[in-house]
Amino acid sequence: MEGIVPELRWSAKERLIRQMRHCSDAKRNVRYLIIVNLLNGRTVVETVGAVQVGRSTVYDVARRFRERGEAGLIDGREENGDRKLDERYLATLYEVVQSSPQDHRWRRPTWTREMLVDTLRRKTGVRINVATMSIALKTIGARRGRPKPSVKCPWSKRAKDRRLREIQQLLRQLPPDEVAVYEDEVDIHLNPKIGLDWMVTGQQKEVVTPGQNQKSYLAGAQDVRKGEVIWVEGDQKKSILFICLLWELLQRFPDAKTIHVILDNYSSHKKNGDWLAAHPTVFFRFTPTSASWLNQVENWFGIFTRKARRGASFNNIEQLREAIEAYIEAYRRIAKPFIWRKREVKESQLRNTLVNLCK
Repeated sequence: MEGIVPELRWSAKERLIRQMRHCSDAKRNVRYLIIVNLLNGRTVVETVGAVQVGRSTVYDVARRFRERGEAGLIDGREENGDRKLDERYLATLYEVVQSSPQDHRWRRPTWTREMLVDTLRRKTGVRINVATMSIALKTIGARRGRPKPSVKCPWSKRAKDRRLREIQQLLRQLPPDEVAVYEDEVDIHLNPKIGLDWMVTGQQKEVVTPGQNQKSYLAGAQDVRKGEVIWVEGDQKKSILFICLLWELLQRFPDAKTIHVILDNYSSHKKNGDWLAAHPTVFFRFTPTSASWLNQVENWFGIFTRKARRGASFNNIEQLREAIEAYIEAYRRIAKPFIWRKREVKESQLRNTLVNLCK
């Protein structure tokens, strides 16, 4: 022993060993073990090897034992006072993370932990360490993600809600002799869609790209009741492609009293007044601007991209077309309707969520 801990009588040393054996706190047990090793004559280097801790830890524990005796082995943070990450602090953090830094007089548009520490200090009067902020963010379930770009709907909230209620009521009360479909267009091309895939260590899979890209367009309509997809293909995304799809719908549903087509406000959809006048059984139901989540055929196009196109290589547009036809034929056997429901989070539900996070 290098004299960094005081000499103890045999009885005091035995009592220290008994305390160590009955200690349930793992970290405090390590501190007991360091002192026992030093009292038994081991050097600092030997104690480091025996206990598997850093040399600075051995010196720090020995200093605290010299100054305060056995009380120095207790974690001093237990006397720090009230817990900083209480329910109020975490609830405030939850609300701040949901907002933008620019709402709190910051110029930067994205949050950093340092900015959150300073913002929460101003709001709660409690200052914590940046590392503690990481713990707080984990406690409330926050994550670092990539924001989704979107276009702000120019409609007023009242007009938007009224249109959504109209469409929802139509789908809920659709008569048996009428048909409703979701409609949209999507472009397809030979450039492969790259997505995540499993690879072994040292491997990076390759997806072959075509020398010269070729592009085509699909117009699709999904039956609300059955979920089946009716589609046509064209070389250009113009009104003629949309009209071809409408003709296909008339052929598919010849006995329908009315065919309600739920679609977005794309320009090619609004230039067909003469055609609609000649075919009164087709009726357009335009969705609010920037409400693509409502059009369920867009969800279908997304599933189609993930399952049929991502990571696949095609030599020409004919191979891609065959893959599309095969996928749609396979989907037709398991087709089911997509149903959207508007969900509103009430203030009481948000408060209960915060309380559960803080427990």
